[in-house]
Amino acid sequence: MTTTHASQPSQRPPDRQAPSRPSTPLWRNRDYNILWISRSLTEVGFNASTMAFPLLVLAVTRSPGTAGLVQGVNAAAQLLAGLPGGTLVDRWNRKTVMLTCEAARTVALLWLVWTIWTGAVAVWHMAVVAAVLGVCSALFDPAEEASLPYVVPPDQLAVAVSMNHARNSIGHLVGTALSGALFGVKRVLPFAADALTHVVSFFMLLFVRLPKPERQAEGTPPANFRREALEGLKWVWGHRLIRVTAMCAVAVNFLFQVLYLVIIVVAQQSGVPSAQIGVMAAMFGGGGLLGALAAPRLYARCGPRVSVVLTFWAMAVLAPVTLATGNGIVMGLVLAGIAFLAPTANTAVSTYQLLTTPDRLRGRLSGVIGLIAGISTALGPMTGGLLMECVGARWAILLSTLGIAVLAVTVTLSPTLRGFGKLAATPPAEDGTGRSGATADTHDPR
Repeated sequence: MTTTHASQPSQRPPDRQAPSRPSTPLWRNRDYNILWISRSLTEVGFNASTMAFPLLVLAVTRSPGTAGLVQGVNAAAQLLAGLPGGTLVDRWNRKTVMLTCEAARTVALLWLVWTIWTGAVAVWHMAVVAAVLGVCSALFDPAEEASLPYVVPPDQLAVAVSMNHARNSIGHLVGTALSGALFGVKRVLPFAADALTHVVSFFMLLFVRLPKPERQAEGTPPANFRREALEGLKWVWGHRLIRVTAMCAVAVNFLFQVLYLVIIVVAQQSGVPSAQIGVMAAMFGGGGLLGALAAPRLYARCGPRVSVVLTFWAMAVLAPVTLATGNGIVMGLVLAGIAFLAPTANTAVSTYQLLTTPDRLRGRLSGVIGLIAGISTALGPMTGGLLMECVGARWAILLSTLGIAVLAVTVTLSPTLRGFGKLAATPPAEDGTGRSGATADTHDPR
């Protein structure tokens, strides 16, 4: 596959390179472990405060609509700041970006803790904090993702990506479980716990070794924010395999949101007890966690293309099973099975994208993908709800399954994805001269 780049050799410096060094086991990789542990802690805190936000709004205002509004502020801030955030990450020192975000989140959460503690908390306090947290996520996430190829050698990147998925699943399970318990003891505790995790993360990140940004070459034209943002969009759209794999990942995430909501409603309509529906949700999360832990082996055994194709077919086969049973445990197993393969597909897509994209564009890549994924995540439940309103929950599952099957056939027959295995093994990388090379980046500045 041929890829064209708009860059010119005289306009920007080469991507940062460092000599290859022998790989050490991932569990002994100091910098990756600091990133992984610090982010795991903040994921627990984030999920604890996210679950507590609507409870706090309801306790203060008794208005479900206001609770949804505050949650929407966070999501909207993250979406609006997504693409600009990725562009800024490619301009700035990524370690400084992460440290600044952790400091800003700590200050915002401590301010909220103070207002709750003194009894002065109001909706606008919560909305401001939710907006700050959303903007910080839009900056921190691309900075961390773009830094990963510098922390982990290329041959271990797939394992690192899958372990990051596991980290997110662990944070979700532990954080949501802690949230209710902490809020029941004292309203302020989930937010205080979240602030504490960011304090710890800030000091841990001080010890991560990341390269400083390259100085602009002499004669380089002044930075233009709009031009740089458009360059990121053009890169994603102009690189055919990145565009197709990104669309696959977005489709998987979108369909997950649709199916999850519809299957939960089908369970309720089938008379499944509320306790079993709670177990179903936990099994869904557990399936994702087990899938993330198994992703490195599955990815190595199946290869990138099969990993993506298999995920679509698993969803198409498993989803209709929920129509043939009224047992919550069986439905939970279906949800767990659907969630199990997703991390392997996401590992295949993310690994290829990180290795293929030049370092100077990785923040913008993450920003673009995050923006598209965020929109699909928001539209998924909305689409599921509209389907159920129009045709009922059971027909919604059948129509969703039909759509998934069509996508599975399309992905299976896609001529672009047929070469995904070879290209993922040796992805093209920009060599700093504006041309495509035949080998992956081997950044390792340690």
